[in-house]
Amino acid sequence: MMSDLDINGFLLNASIWALPVLLAITLHEAAHGWAAAKLGDPTARLMGRVTLNPFAHVDLVGTVLIPLALLLMSAPFLFGYAKPVPVNFSRLRNPRRDMALVALAGPASNILLAILGALAFHLVPVLPDTATQWAAEMLQRLVLLNLILAVFNMLPIPPLDGGRILVSILPDWAAWKVARLERAGLFIVIGVLFLLPYFARELGYDFNVTGVLIWAPVDFLMSVIATLTGH
Repeated sequence: MMSDLDINGFLLNASIWALPVLLAITLHEAAHGWAAAKLGDPTARLMGRVTLNPFAHVDLVGTVLIPLALLLMSAPFLFGYAKPVPVNFSRLRNPRRDMALVALAGPASNILLAILGALAFHLVPVLPDTATQWAAEMLQRLVLLNLILAVFNMLPIPPLDGGRILVSILPDWAAWKVARLERAGLFIVIGVLFLLPYFARELGYDFNVTGVLIWAPVDFLMSVIATLTGH
């Protein structure tokens, strides 16, 4: 059983992660819907998905259970997802081009939120002493989580945003083949990022795919944002 100290630490960690998770996932999905509406498809707007109300986007498994499980396991960072925003690509004015723009809107919103979070660090010293540590840790996680989501979603595998962008720019014969990966896409991602490195380590090989595909771009973006925001 968890001791009082463990419970207090868990609740504190949950409070630090809750706002970053909700903001990152909510803005990401709302950005997809907003971009689709601007480009001719009102489906998401008519379904109430172009909103910053997190309850419109919450998925029980992806937004609640997975982050909670990662917290309980003391994972180094949290990850989650929301209900996908419905987009009828046939209603977009220029379906192939606009599909890429709708997909790009999600990661772009995460990078924007990371920049805003980094700027907000300048306000931490003016907060009451009792709030400075909590606010600083929350903002650190806000920046980190949004950059992880942006980079992860730009992997060129459907149904991730990067996969949809890839489909939009490939020739028809290649785009059709890549699009067919959508149903198995998340299993491919899990295999490449987690299972393949795990089995490689068991065999004595250093196969740090996550470091190359996720952490290296995140570190680069972090340094750029730190420079732009005066840190």
